[in-house]
Amino acid sequence: MYEPIRSPSVHTPADDADFPHRSREEELDIQLAGHLAALLAVTDELGLGAAGDRVAEQVARLRGAPPARHAGLTDAAPADLHRRAHTLAGRALLVAASRADTTAAILAAERMEAHAAALADHASSGQLVGAH
Repeated sequence: MYEPIRSPSVHTPADDADFPHRSREEELDIQLAGHLAALLAVTDELGLGAAGDRVAEQVARLRGAPPARHAGLTDAAPADLHRRAHTLAGRALLVAASRADTTAAILAAERMEAHAAALADHASSGQLVGAH
């Protein structure tokens, strides 16, 4: 009454698939480079050259090539940019800690601290100062 199944099931795992697989470390490297590249863009928009250079070094280390840098202006308020940079640095810190990348984790923590200080200065004085 029933005919036997002659083709493999779609639910059978494809152990010998023809596509490349990335390791967890490679995936974390890609995530970290992405977060740092986004942080670099905001850092450059804020005009923080020395800090941007340090972030660019880490992106280059992770990607194997220097990142493209440009000052794409968004016309965002400096306080908004510092908040965004703080958030991006926090994300980078989490991924750096996951992959045990001490250099990137220290840099991300320093950037978080600098942007938090800039926001605190803005809140107390009513003016936003640079996050050196």
